[in-house]
Amino acid sequence: MNKQGLYLISASVVLAAVLTGCSSGEQTTAEVAETTTAAETTAEETTAGQTEAAAETETSEGAGTGGESGKQDMVVQDKPLVVYLNDFDAVIPDMFKSATGYDVEVVVGNGAETMSRIAAEKGNPQWDVVWIDSMYDVYNLDQEGELLTGWEPENAVNLTKLCESLVPEDRCFYPTDIHAAGTLVYRNDEFSEEDAPETFADLTDEKYAGKIGMADPGVAAPAYPLAAYFMDKLGMDDGKEYFQTLFDQGLKVFPKNPQVVQALASGEISIAMLQETNAYDMLASGEPITIIWPEEGAPGSTRVAAISASTSQPEVAKAFVNFLLDTDTQQQLVNTGDEGYFEASVEGVTLKKERDPEAKLAVADVMFGAENEAEIKAWFADMSAQ
Repeated sequence: MNKQGLYLISASVVLAAVLTGCSSGEQTTAEVAETTTAAETTAEETTAGQTEAAAETETSEGAGTGGESGKQDMVVQDKPLVVYLNDFDAVIPDMFKSATGYDVEVVVGNGAETMSRIAAEKGNPQWDVVWIDSMYDVYNLDQEGELLTGWEPENAVNLTKLCESLVPEDRCFYPTDIHAAGTLVYRNDEFSEEDAPETFADLTDEKYAGKIGMADPGVAAPAYPLAAYFMDKLGMDDGKEYFQTLFDQGLKVFPKNPQVVQALASGEISIAMLQETNAYDMLASGEPITIIWPEEGAPGSTRVAAISASTSQPEVAKAFVNFLLDTDTQQQLVNTGDEGYFEASVEGVTLKKERDPEAKLAVADVMFGAENEAEIKAWFADMSAQ
């Protein structure tokens, strides 16, 4: 019953009381006032109760959505939310469904495959959310007007200082984790601790010529942030000179990190700039390797989540991004297995015990990495082809 109806009932009660008093002469003015006050109080209590119940219902419906306020109404889906990603495809749909009730369809591909798919669909995007460790690629999508901007998930308040600093001014994406695009890894059956490299600068030493490998920045999603970091830190000219020296000394570039692992395991190379999940997997499998986290920091590959500007499910998409920024969600992802080697983007997450607690990550500037991506990848492709 609405408030207007309650006031009408209150007025009817008063009128009945007055008429009764007039006809019988037994009810005083004070008694009429008392009856009126009681009726109004009852009406107010009923209204308050209904308002509170409605508020509770609204909160209950919005609690699982992960929306901006946490109190939005659940949206009725007529199709699953389509998420393009390159990791966690085996677990994230069920996790999100359990937490919110929403359905997700994931499309899996590496960084290059995912970006090629998005480019092919330009003008008719089939995706709602992209969630990949290709921060610079995603930022370039924003420059083309393809991302939803100007919104902030409720859980963004939990971002670490580093990850908060990576959020663009227009809030086109949000970081969900950072992993090392390249730790230093060497075969300890070939090099002693004294002879092994300790920094990335050490790799230019001629004694390591022909023994170093890495993944292709133009193919492997984590490899471009590695290259971009050196170009940003050293400057484009000095960065190219650094890699030119490595190429001149026989640097081997493999399509993806798993191929780097194979080369390291077979002895084709004995030193690598290797993505950390692959490095820890090798260690767990008993390979004779040592992982070095340089004091200056290992180049980090940032996984970000962004929403298509053309999505037909903006509220569900926002709920998904907010869900990814939840501390419990990130803890579950850390605990899932070998994909859980990363630094969480929010506070309160316990990282894998095998991971060096002093590990430091360094990330190239977002705009630098995005603006120079084509040039850096083309340069690497030319050098690798020589």
